[in-house]
Amino acid sequence: MCTACACATADSTSAQVKTSGGSVYQVGGMTCGHCVSSISAEIGTVSGVRDVQVDLATGAVTVSGTGFSDEEIRAAVDRAGYTLTDAPPKEPQSADA
Repeated sequence: MCTACACATADSTSAQVKTSGGSVYQVGGMTCGHCVSSISAEIGTVSGVRDVQVDLATGAVTVSGTGFSDEEIRAAVDRAGYTLTDAPPKEPQSADA
């Protein structure tokens, strides 16, 4: 849970997709910039993680680097107070939609 704004998180399982840009995870419960910072900082502490990109609008978190496991990413997300969801990462919606 975001300690700055007390936003809630959903309890669910994990979904992870490998892309050429890294591994993409879906994180539930992020509602603000502090949530994004918390997730980024915690995942960034995982050994082997080189870069973390968080898309607040879609909940997608792209992690690049080598030598980290899905379990390590899940633990980092848990430490930040959030959960990986079982849904695949969402595509950003265009302004026309």
